[in-house]
Amino acid sequence: MKTMIDITKKSPDKKEKNAKNTILDFLFYLVQWTWGLPVNLVGAIAFLICTKIKGRRWQKFGYSYIVYLPWNQGGLSLGLFIFMKDQHKSKKWTYNTRIHEYGHTWQCLLLGPLYYIVIALPSAIWCNFFEGYRKKNNVSYYKVYCESWANTWGQKFSRMKMDIDK
Repeated sequence: MKTMIDITKKSPDKKEKNAKNTILDFLFYLVQWTWGLPVNLVGAIAFLICTKIKGRRWQKFGYSYIVYLPWNQGGLSLGLFIFMKDQHKSKKWTYNTRIHEYGHTWQCLLLGPLYYIVIALPSAIWCNFFEGYRKKNNVSYYKVYCESWANTWGQKFSRMKMDIDK
């Protein structure tokens, strides 16, 4: 029996305020803004342009910041900053994409400047050049390592379960 998932949930539950969580929060941002600086700097500039100049809507999601854009793409993660399609016709898609892209935020924490080579480049190639292959062979977008890993970590660190068919 499949567990019911509340796809209307917009963000992970708030963590308990205590000294341990405060230290963990500090360490998370410290590592993102040092080891992950090359990725986060690009993300921060894009975030400021989108929100301050273009006035796009955004929300906090766990440790990350999601900006909603009027584009036909899915999602793009640049460290702490996630950019995704605004008002997708499917609430399930929006719910799952938030969690998935949040997984990429954690990959950046681990990989820092290697994120572009290990995650971003393979992800962009898989997304943009293999759509026909995936459709023809009925292969999930999440089949490639960087995308399945993002799903796993997104669910783990958001404490939210994705609603995807296996």
